[in-house]
Amino acid sequence: MSSRAPTLEDVAREAGVSRATVSRVVNGVRNVDPAIQDLVRRAVARTGYAPNRAARSLVTRRTETVALVVSGAGDVSDEAQDAFASRVFSDPFFGRVVAGVTGYLRPRSMYPVLMFAETPEARRDVVAYLRQGRADGALVVSTHAEDALPPLLAEAELPAVLFARPARPLPLSSVDLAHRDGGHLAAERLLARGCRRSVTIAGPLAVAASQERLAGFRGTMARRGHPSVPVAEGAFTLDSGRTAMAALLDEHPDLDGVFAANDLMAQGACEVLRERERRIPQDVAVVGLDDSSAALTCRPPLTTVRQPVEQMAAAMARLLDEHSSRRGRRPPPRSVHGRASLRCRRG
Repeated sequence: MSSRAPTLEDVAREAGVSRATVSRVVNGVRNVDPAIQDLVRRAVARTGYAPNRAARSLVTRRTETVALVVSGAGDVSDEAQDAFASRVFSDPFFGRVVAGVTGYLRPRSMYPVLMFAETPEARRDVVAYLRQGRADGALVVSTHAEDALPPLLAEAELPAVLFARPARPLPLSSVDLAHRDGGHLAAERLLARGCRRSVTIAGPLAVAASQERLAGFRGTMARRGHPSVPVAEGAFTLDSGRTAMAALLDEHPDLDGVFAANDLMAQGACEVLRERERRIPQDVAVVGLDDSSAALTCRPPLTTVRQPVEQMAAAMARLLDEHSSRRGRRPPPRSVHGRASLRCRRG
């Protein structure tokens, strides 16, 4: 057998089409009949042809690489940077974002490059990386409401899509959850279980998503005859959920329902409730938000408001792909919203 690498000509012979047609399909040109595209792709699979990425980039003017950036407003010390990376990798939410992004990119022979932008210097590095054309754009997951990276990307007119709306209007597309609906569903669940003394563990109140989830929960409770709901602020971490739950129990020992603004905090709340010998859900019903792996590892398994993170992350990648394919024509910003739904379990 020949050790020669398959060429476009080999694929064209196998598919019974011209070399130019194969080139258009391989390079992602969109005006090729779908039946012809399928024919060429099957021929590519049979021949084992692998496109030359450097040559392909010359044709498409795309790197087929995107920067997946986790950004926030953090400490500049090395220790803080290491701690930040550890938090990201241990958070089930981020794993679901990666799954959604790669699920969209992989079939299109596109690849993510993970970047952290937790300091001013790191944010400048991200902007420089994109300006140098080393990626087709950025998918930005911010961990802080006043993240400085999105304004920098907008000012530089670089292609980027945000997970969650920015704190102030920017000419960038974004994908977000209908957070008020999430809080509303949690309130309805606790009320349906007969809870009359519910409390809530909010996320960081400087974050718009936390404010929206809290408003949705409080608003529904108020309309149903519960105008005052005790609130403790957490940080979207397990430990902060433990701390907040302990404080709420000390102040309101007769509480019978808890809404935590994410599953990790709800898991921490459940740990404290068990330590205080409160049965879940017989004595205290608990509802989280995200439908992450934490909801399944929680004991008992957690009732939670599902946030379709994988689909939302795939929508981010799709928006960026569409933006990059415009070749310099800047499309108007778009806002896509995921729909919250309730996932009932024992808790």
